[in-house]
Amino acid sequence: MFGKVSSAILHGIESTIISVETDINSGMPSFDMVGFLSSEVKEAKERVRSALTNSGFDLPVQRITVNLSPADIRKSGNAYDLPIAVSILCASGEIHCSNDTMIIGELSLDGHVRGVNGVLPMVLAAKEHALTTIILPAENFIEASLVPGIKIIPVSELTDAINFLKEGRIPEYHCANKLIPGNSTSSSETPDFADIRGQKMVKRACEVAISGMHNILMIGPPGAGKTLTAKCIPSILPPMTTEEQLEISKIYSVSGMFAERESLLNTRPFRSPHHTITEAGLAGGGNVIRPGEISLAHNGVLFLDELPEFSPATLEVLRQPLEEKQIRIIRANGEVTFPAKFVLVCAMNPCKCGYFPDMSRCRCTRSQILKYLSRISQPLIDRIDITVEAKPLSFTQLGSEEKEECSENIRKRIIRCHEIERSRYQNEPFSYNSEIPPGKIAKYCHLEEKDISFMEDIFKAMNLTARTYHKILRVARTIADLDSSEQIKTRHLQEAICYRTCDRKYWENTLSA
Repeated sequence: MFGKVSSAILHGIESTIISVETDINSGMPSFDMVGFLSSEVKEAKERVRSALTNSGFDLPVQRITVNLSPADIRKSGNAYDLPIAVSILCASGEIHCSNDTMIIGELSLDGHVRGVNGVLPMVLAAKEHALTTIILPAENFIEASLVPGIKIIPVSELTDAINFLKEGRIPEYHCANKLIPGNSTSSSETPDFADIRGQKMVKRACEVAISGMHNILMIGPPGAGKTLTAKCIPSILPPMTTEEQLEISKIYSVSGMFAERESLLNTRPFRSPHHTITEAGLAGGGNVIRPGEISLAHNGVLFLDELPEFSPATLEVLRQPLEEKQIRIIRANGEVTFPAKFVLVCAMNPCKCGYFPDMSRCRCTRSQILKYLSRISQPLIDRIDITVEAKPLSFTQLGSEEKEECSENIRKRIIRCHEIERSRYQNEPFSYNSEIPPGKIAKYCHLEEKDISFMEDIFKAMNLTARTYHKILRVARTIADLDSSEQIKTRHLQEAICYRTCDRKYWENTLSA
C-alpha cells in the first residue's frame, strides 16, 4: 500500500515543494523515516504516532516506511508532522489526497495542529507549482490568505484535515474575514524632523542618504541629537514597491515574526539592535538557519547606535553584505543566502567621554581616544558613503522659534528622487544610486572635462581609494537627482566631498598624528 502527499521545505526565504511518500508492507512491525532528515524531523514519527492514536486511528501493525523526497535536500523544521500523518492514512486506505493539494503543519501529541514559520514562501511556491489547495494550521490562515488564487483550508486538529479530505467538510472558521494586503500600520510615535532644532547639515545628509540608499555615519558629542535624528528617519522613508513588500514579508515569515502582521509588510523596516548583539544575531544562523538583523532590515534601515560599543568582530560581519547586498551563511547542515540590502545608519561619540576634539572638556587620554576610534576598522569606514558631524547646539538654537522643515516635505523630495532612479535604472538589475556597480559608474556618473580635472586633484589631495572615489560619485549622482539635474555639476561634487571629510578628521588625522 502506498500513499503520497505534497509538502514544502524552506531554503533561505525561498521554498521548494517536496513529496511525503509512505509505503506499508508486510514484515516486522516498524516505523522508519528516510530522506536526509534533521533530528527534529526524525522525532516527528513519535508525534505522529501519538497524534494518530489520540485522534482515533491506529498505526497498521506492519512495516511502515516514510520517505521525504528528493533525498538530496536536507529536511529541517517542524512542518512535516501533518503531511506524514495524512500520507500514512492515505497508504492505509483511510483517506485520499489529490495531487493538487499541499499539506504543512506540526502536530502535538493530542492531535492539535500547531502553526509553523515560513508559510508565505511555502504558499507562493505552491502557487508556482500549480497546486490549488493548501491544508495548514489555523494560526497561519491570515498569512496564507495574502496569496490570491489558492484555496486555504485552516485546521486546528488532525481530524479537521481528515474530515476535509474524506467529506470535503471545511471548518467553520474558514469564512473568517480576510485582511487586504497593503493595509498600513503607521505609528504615531515616530518623531518628526521638525522636532529637531538646528543640525541642518545632519538633516540634509540624512535626506541624501535615504534618497540614494547610502550608508551614513553621524559623529558628535552626547546630546547633540544623533539618536533623535536617526529615530526620525522612518518618517522620511519612501513607500516600497509590491516586489519589495513581498520580499521583506517572506523574510519576516521565515523568522516567525509575521504573526504580528495583518498584511504584507508595507512600511520599510527600521531595526535598532543593542550593542551587545552577537555575530549570529546580526548575520543570522542557528541550528535551523534563520535571518539576522541585517536581513530583517532588508529594504529598510539598520541603525547601530554607539557604534564603537559593538564588538569589532560583530561589526566586521557587515563588510560583505554591505558590498554584496546579501549574506551567505554556511553551516554544517547547509548553506543559505539571505537578502541584505539595507541602509546602514550609525551614530557614535568621537571618544569614550564624547567631547573630543574639544580638549577643554575631553577627559580622555590620547591612547584612550586612539583605542576608541580603532574599534571601527578602516575597511568598514570605506563602506560608509556619508559621514557627518553633529555639533553641539547653542542656547540660541535651542530657543529659536524658527519653524523647522517637517518630515513630510523631505519625504516628498525623496519619493521624487526614487522615481528618477527607478526610471533611469529600469533596464538594470539595480534600482538606487548606491548600487551602481563600478563598471557602470562612467555611464551614470558622467562628468564634464572641468569636473574630471577637479576630481583628479581631489583624488590626489585626499589620497582616496577607488572604492571611496566611486562612493563620492554615487553620492554626487544622488545630490544631482535631488536638484533635478541630469548632469552632475561641480556643486554636487563639492557637497559629496564634504561628506568624506569628517572621517578623515577623526580617523586618518587622529590615528596618524
